[in-house]
Amino acid sequence: MENDISKTILRVAGIIINELKLEDVTPETFEPDLDLVDEVGVDSMDLATVALVLRDEYGIRIDEDDYPKLTTVRIIAEYINNKLSNDD
Repeated sequence: MENDISKTILRVAGIIINELKLEDVTPETFEPDLDLVDEVGVDSMDLATVALVLRDEYGIRIDEDDYPKLTTVRIIAEYINNKLSNDD
């Protein structure tokens, strides 16, 4: 399970970096516990865009009510893995 979360963290970080056009950071160097809103500067529109990409990437439904809870890459990765494991 730890390996799954690590892979998901890297993939989510990559999506965020790509979608938000972040520079000077890679999925491997992106701190998974940084607060995306307060420390990275992600706004609600950016978060909605990322959520849509994640939905398509993982084939999961991300409720808009959950967006405010998805504050770090690690939390997003855990959310995705929980969704994927509950769908089985």
